[in-house]
Amino acid sequence: MKELNLPEYSFRIVEHEGTTMILDTQRRKFVKLTPEEWVRQNFVQYLIREGSYPPGLIGIEIPLLYNKMKKRVDILVHNRTGQPVMIVECKSYDVPLDEPVFEQIAVYNMKFNVPCLVVTNGIRHYACKMKGDGEKPEYLLSIPIYEELLNMVQ
Repeated sequence: MKELNLPEYSFRIVEHEGTTMILDTQRRKFVKLTPEEWVRQNFVQYLIREGSYPPGLIGIEIPLLYNKMKKRVDILVHNRTGQPVMIVECKSYDVPLDEPVFEQIAVYNMKFNVPCLVVTNGIRHYACKMKGDGEKPEYLLSIPIYEELLNMVQ
């Protein structure tokens, strides 16, 4: 897999019936290693190890229903009371982070209404603080550590 713009982490990767699989420690199972999954697994490790995010408060591929269509949020972070506080949309490292990607995460946020959105392709990362009352989001200079994220809620 391609080197990402994230610290290097160690993963358990195996071959199973001709398919490369990676251990998702959050979901406690092996999943097919695609370029998008590579970005997701690395970004989860980044949140846990660099951002001090509690692993038990990170959900992976959380289902939601939007206009009768089944969707999945790549990463959903909760606060200590179980309330969603951040959505992360992961794309493959070769996918540009353009307007449709931001529209996708905005649609997800209609359901969760979190204070922080992050979009990453493993090479580039964008985080924004959501403001109320239809104001434009405030783009952040870095991905907030967990305690900073919790302070956004207040």
